[in-house]
Amino acid sequence: MGLWFTERQTKNLAISCRVKKTIYSEETPFQELAVIDTLEFGRMLVLDNVIQTTVKDEFVYHEMIAHVALNTHPGPRRVLVVGGGDGGTVREIVKHPSVERVVLCEIDEKVVAAAKDYLPEISHALEHPKVEIAVTDGIKHVKEKRGTYDVIIIDSTDPVGPAEGLFSAAFYQDVAMALREDGLFVAQTESPFFNKELIKRIFKDVSGIFPVARLFLANVPTYPGGLWTFTMGSKKHDPLTVDQANIKDYGTKYYSPEIHHAAFILPPFIAELLK
Repeated sequence: MGLWFTERQTKNLAISCRVKKTIYSEETPFQELAVIDTLEFGRMLVLDNVIQTTVKDEFVYHEMIAHVALNTHPGPRRVLVVGGGDGGTVREIVKHPSVERVVLCEIDEKVVAAAKDYLPEISHALEHPKVEIAVTDGIKHVKEKRGTYDVIIIDSTDPVGPAEGLFSAAFYQDVAMALREDGLFVAQTESPFFNKELIKRIFKDVSGIFPVARLFLANVPTYPGGLWTFTMGSKKHDPLTVDQANIKDYGTKYYSPEIHHAAFILPPFIAELLK
């Protein structure tokens, strides 16, 4: 039979992957951390028995959470990533030549260390000279900043434990204050199949704070349901008005000029959540 890792994605649903070996595991001050090697998805980062990223499908999530926002803003120079200690989002951000500084705000330094040691193809940009790693609470960091960032990316875990506050209206209000006058933010906002009420509430909160609120989609095989949502709040710039001709080739495998716009075309059952 072999060894299998099982993530219970809901009370009634699980995903299982056959495991070659456990590469690393430890109990950090914040969570259980493991890096395991699976036959189907390769090396995988797991926090509290929940899949965070894998070397096989990570590019979808990281490209979409980064490039949609960075191509919506016409000239992003300072970017904040809250969470995202694996470094995949940072890897995509530093591909944009206009970006001068990336601050990665990760509460658990052990996640960063494990990614550097065992997921180098995801984490290598953490050593980039434009990148600053701040080991601190993202909620606290955002609250202390005013008019600082052009783009803020909320690359969080699920809305439980340390990340729960990253899904609150109060936090989104602080995000708005931390952004410059034409800034924008994007957050991962879970599954439209299993987190409908959360998505509905977040979109309402963001719409009440930002003049432009949009929801877009990507397909991430290891996340619950496979279909994943991202919510953007912008003070000025609308991702739907971006000229495809101005989107450069970033060497991506999922994101493209066409996908930039197509990702905002929502199936009726998801569009209904936003009314």
